[in-house]
Amino acid sequence: MKIPSNIITLIIGILITLVSLWYGQNHGLMPVAASEDAKQVDAIFNLMMTIATGLFLIIEGVLIYCVIKFRRKPGDQTDGPAIEGNVPLEMLWTAIPTIIVFFLAVYSFEIYNNLGGLNPVISQNASPQKIAMAGHHGHIALGIGPALDEDSAKKTLVVKVKGIQYAWIFTYPDTGIVTGELHVPKDQPVQLNMEAGDVIHAFWVPQLRLKQDVIPGRETILAFAANREGTYPVVCAELCGAYHGGMKTKMYVESPDDYQKWVEANAPAKEDSKGDEVAILAPNLSDGEFLAPFIENMGVEAESIAHLPHH
Repeated sequence: MKIPSNIITLIIGILITLVSLWYGQNHGLMPVAASEDAKQVDAIFNLMMTIATGLFLIIEGVLIYCVIKFRRKPGDQTDGPAIEGNVPLEMLWTAIPTIIVFFLAVYSFEIYNNLGGLNPVISQNASPQKIAMAGHHGHIALGIGPALDEDSAKKTLVVKVKGIQYAWIFTYPDTGIVTGELHVPKDQPVQLNMEAGDVIHAFWVPQLRLKQDVIPGRETILAFAANREGTYPVVCAELCGAYHGGMKTKMYVESPDDYQKWVEANAPAKEDSKGDEVAILAPNLSDGEFLAPFIENMGVEAESIAHLPHH
């Protein structure tokens, strides 16, 4: 019994749809998502992979079918049939990509807006997103994180980040800690105030789906709330010189208790007149003096410290 061509086409369409949907959700091309809003970025990436897989199977399938079905028969020396353009078909294969691109543009714009991309000010009490990628009073900010109530906004951890050739320097103003690695507590809002000491760098954490330029003479802000404990790479994503590829460090997302232990173990201290240890606040020492004890342990070279300005 000969199966009608429309039934065969329907079956093939269902199979292509199922394969595309499965691969779009199981491609394994993205690193783990370490924040809630990273899942929004993954959602549009998975959708694009689903569409791309379907188009690939359809186009390559048609090409393979035509190569086999319409190949020249042995001994056939005649010219192929003269076939003119098919206007409805041409309109169809022009309209489908146009619709897909338009839909992806609207969807990606909506995600960008949900992440705070169009909000020109930094408002810790705004909802659903607070910090935006926009110019405001000389700052550029990009925020990816859950909505914060007033109490959560007060708990925001502020870290100053200095990008230099070829290292990242992290300063915790509240504790005076200066280190070559970034430590943050899980589920707590974090704000990075970043500036470059020489050339343009780019702060990139793939697991957060975040990347932000670090510019000399201009502060850029990066906000996030990591929700997955672990150790994640911090990479410079902007060609910044001969050793750009080696400008790497790590971000540690820890439980609040472990983070507090790290703070207590690394907070600089000195003896007061009574011999008791007291915390040294950041303004009391230059960045180079703060960082000196960490050269060997953190892998920061002395030449990098020399680039730091003294206050």
